[in-house]
Amino acid sequence: MTLKNFALASGFIAGTALATTAAFAQVGEIPDRTAPYYYGHDMMWGSGQWGGFGMILGPIFMILIVVGIIYLLRLFGGHGPGGTSHAAHDRALALLKERYAKGEIDSEEFAERKRVLAD
Repeated sequence: MTLKNFALASGFIAGTALATTAAFAQVGEIPDRTAPYYYGHDMMWGSGQWGGFGMILGPIFMILIVVGIIYLLRLFGGHGPGGTSHAAHDRALALLKERYAKGEIDSEEFAERKRVLAD
């Protein structure tokens, strides 16, 4: 992983964490526990913002975040689609030049194969 790709991936992760923190900070103030209208946590199927769906959507959301981070790291790390095609092209061109230098192929075949590699 190059330094530029690492910086992009870590910047994306930090930005996502900052946005998530800001979104959670806007939920509202914590109710006064001494007030007569406070009845507890409503953790399961209460009348909270998400109710019981938070137990289902929460883990799914976290799994999606982890999968997205892994995908971005693989994409920026060069393991994604086309990550090694440049190195393979350089190796094929070097072998072609070596065969031409040894006299195994003539100049016409060398030019034709080089054109095919360029495409």
